[in-house]
Amino acid sequence: MRTLITGGAGFIGSHLARALLDIGHEVFVLDNLSTGSIDNIEPLKAHPRFGYAIDTITNEPLLSEHIDRCDVVFHLAAAVGVQLIVEAPVHTIETNVAGTEVVLKHAAKKRKLVVIASTSEVYGKSTAIPFREDADLVLGATHQHRWAYACSKAIDEFLALAYWKERGLPVVILRLFNTVGPGQTGRYGMVIPNFVRQALAGEPITVFGPGTQTRSFGFVGDVARGIIALAAEPKAVGEVFNLGNDHETTIRELATLVKAQTGSNSEIVSVPYDEAYESGFEDMPRRVPDLTKVQNLIGYEARVQLPDILSLVIEHHRAQRPEYV
Repeated sequence: MRTLITGGAGFIGSHLARALLDIGHEVFVLDNLSTGSIDNIEPLKAHPRFGYAIDTITNEPLLSEHIDRCDVVFHLAAAVGVQLIVEAPVHTIETNVAGTEVVLKHAAKKRKLVVIASTSEVYGKSTAIPFREDADLVLGATHQHRWAYACSKAIDEFLALAYWKERGLPVVILRLFNTVGPGQTGRYGMVIPNFVRQALAGEPITVFGPGTQTRSFGFVGDVARGIIALAAEPKAVGEVFNLGNDHETTIRELATLVKAQTGSNSEIVSVPYDEAYESGFEDMPRRVPDLTKVQNLIGYEARVQLPDILSLVIEHHRAQRPEYV
């Protein structure tokens, strides 16, 4: 199978590329490196079934050419990270909505399967826990930039499903829940790499907000495996699926676990949301997926749990920075 991954030099995209190559597929990556990194795909460059271009998906002739050549488009290109979203809401909305529209437009010409990475953020402030794919979405007020990302990804979903209904374009939508693992950057506010870096450097481990908010952390290898399986399942077309792990952990529990596993003497400190992001920042108190739908269809399971994920991340950080002993 020939595959195109938009945003393929990002954290999830590069892991997906490696997983596809490992099972015999051809992979072409398109990424403008705005949030991805060439280092993520550096080990793949010599692979005979791998290719890449450093460019934007709004380069329509280039995008169209590679969509024509592939069998499946994995559309992962997006603005990511709470910090980036709060600081650059225009970039967030334009990147996510316009980027998805151009991918769908060109894929529709040849009816190529498009697998779209959406996000658990679309559930917004819903209190119907665990989150089910058919549940109502509850977003905050429009003056809170926090919700620009959630809204833009919800529009991506509406647009993809409209292409499926009206033009017969096969699409699969994935709502990813806090996908983590080695190689993830903390540059845009990702919590685990930030905690691990702070702990290894002996800096205060900064917990934003009350620390009682819960998250469910899914291992990137498990998520990549689920993405590939859903792309190969005809019954997944036209559907939305949660992907991740359904085990909840509070952010303060996470900080405590990182401190213990690194053997760090770092202090765990609380930072109010207003100081971390912006005045009036709103957050989800809980975020946990109902995985029943994806389990029933492809037998998906979260095989790697948080302590082992942290061990892998800590090992990766120490390998990258010899001073972290």
